[in-house]
Amino acid sequence: MPLLALLLLAASSPAAPPLPATIDLTRPFATRTPWRLAATQGPAIPDPILGDGTVPGAVRLCLGHPGGACQPDAARLLTPAGGADPYAEAHDLLAARIVHPRDHAPLLLLRVGSLHGANGDQRIATALFAYDRTADRFTPVFTHQTGRNNNQEVRYIDAGPLAGDVIVAEPTRTAPFAYWVTVSAPGTGAHPYRQLLRYRSSVRYGDGDPRPVIDAEMPATLRHLPKR
Repeated sequence: MPLLALLLLAASSPAAPPLPATIDLTRPFATRTPWRLAATQGPAIPDPILGDGTVPGAVRLCLGHPGGACQPDAARLLTPAGGADPYAEAHDLLAARIVHPRDHAPLLLLRVGSLHGANGDQRIATALFAYDRTADRFTPVFTHQTGRNNNQEVRYIDAGPLAGDVIVAEPTRTAPFAYWVTVSAPGTGAHPYRQLLRYRSSVRYGDGDPRPVIDAEMPATLRHLPKR
């Protein structure tokens, strides 16, 4: 299969598990003590943004020992640097699964979405957690928040030569309006991801290309990437 086709095929990731859901982390990560991710969702609530109808209840992610306290990291994925706001609480679980970067230990991938705004936009947080055996805890090694209204995307690559990398496409703030494309690769052990590449796309916002930006830019991304 051609390289580009393989990379585009890797873009399709499994849907998030139905809630409530529990993922055992003890065996996949060979943890020193029992660990799990438990995801639950509360009942629907009146829409606090639009004030009309109801919206899905809050999603609670508990990353911790069974029956023990939850790590705070997973609950704060949508909180911006300036502090909590109406979009800091998760209401959609978009992904929760164990992934396997090439030549690296497994990671826990989480993606959550906030309430939708009046314009339909939604804050989306993507995070990867590595198991730190020395500390016996899960450490976030990649986190990123973005929206969805302007074709932005954060994509974990499951297979192929970029397996384990994360590609991000986000709109530029100045004309001509295009996208910043970044590629980040896994660090060693529980060390954070490191950025390998950042460039301005040839794809333009509103150019009529129906493909996701990352797919349209993949040939250029592969050309720009340094050899590893």
